[in-house]
Amino acid sequence: MSDYAKGLEGVIANESALSKVEGLEGRLSYLGYGIDALVENCSFEEVTHLLHRGKLPNAAELSSFEDELRGDRKIPEGVIEFLKGAPKDANPMDVLRTAVSMLGLYDPRAKVGEPDQEANRHVALSLVAQTPVIVAYFHRARQGLDLPPVRGDLSEAAHFLYLMTGEEPSAAAVKTLDIAYTIHADHGMNASTFSARVTIATLSDFYSAMTSAIGTLKGPLHGGANEGVIKMLKKIGELDRVDAFVEDCLANKKKIMGIGHRVYKVLDPRAPHLQKMAIKLTEELGESKWISMSERIATLMREKKGLNANVDFYSATVYYSLGIPTDLFTPIFAIARMAGWTAQVLEQLEDSRLYRPLTKYVGPATLSPVPPIGER
Repeated sequence: MSDYAKGLEGVIANESALSKVEGLEGRLSYLGYGIDALVENCSFEEVTHLLHRGKLPNAAELSSFEDELRGDRKIPEGVIEFLKGAPKDANPMDVLRTAVSMLGLYDPRAKVGEPDQEANRHVALSLVAQTPVIVAYFHRARQGLDLPPVRGDLSEAAHFLYLMTGEEPSAAAVKTLDIAYTIHADHGMNASTFSARVTIATLSDFYSAMTSAIGTLKGPLHGGANEGVIKMLKKIGELDRVDAFVEDCLANKKKIMGIGHRVYKVLDPRAPHLQKMAIKLTEELGESKWISMSERIATLMREKKGLNANVDFYSATVYYSLGIPTDLFTPIFAIARMAGWTAQVLEQLEDSRLYRPLTKYVGPATLSPVPPIGER
């Protein structure tokens, strides 16, 4: 057996009870509950309670949990001023990363050293509540629009859509985003979760760990993949050009965004839920082009390469159909994943050990003399 795995592929680095990703079987579960059952029966708030508290809430627990979340939505004035003054053409993930880091400046609970887990649980919940406000406020600020005061009478999905538009969202839009939040909430030891755990394992503060996670999610090989899908669809332009596009990509070994997955070797269990919502939304909006193109690409790739569409493939169409700008796709991923990141960090701190993998050295085998600077 090799002592080296590039990218740590296949290496088990920790234990977790939070999410189980079964790549060969195409299954995903949170604390023993399958993703299909959670989507059908639970809200994002219930799923967040499950990840944070280790159990699905009863009615009274859910009401109390929702009250706490909604009471944590207000962000410090200094962060609001930053959002107003940030460059209007800034990458929203850069703005989110910086704003979340700034939150730590205003929170006396953001301490390094031995963790206060009770305080950290409150920090974790406030991060879940404040992240969507940051994203929506920057989006409005860059358009020169007012920033609506946060409300305490809307669900997480409904509140985000309200802050984005200043209008009450439709029930269908809220349900769609709630499902997207649920299926993106956690996903094992993915790159951003790993970076959050590595950071908090040094006994750094909670906000630093979330800043690490956001910076990691930004990359196009992780959270940025869904932006690439809609850009690809726009580049293709029309349904009758899909076949030629796919053939060209296959012939020239070009990557088709949203197809295949690092872990899932069969259908991504999250994809069908967003596929269904994408079809429903396009039927309501009367714009079938994007989903038709998506379905044709998915069919061709399944037939020609045996590869399935992943969750990014359909989330792009869903978000675009909701009227969400392309550059906010990855921040929405971060909003959902904040529930999982924070739960993973809380779990890490329960029995933490510093991550310190080894490196396989491939440099010079023997030492060389150091010549004087004039002889180099």
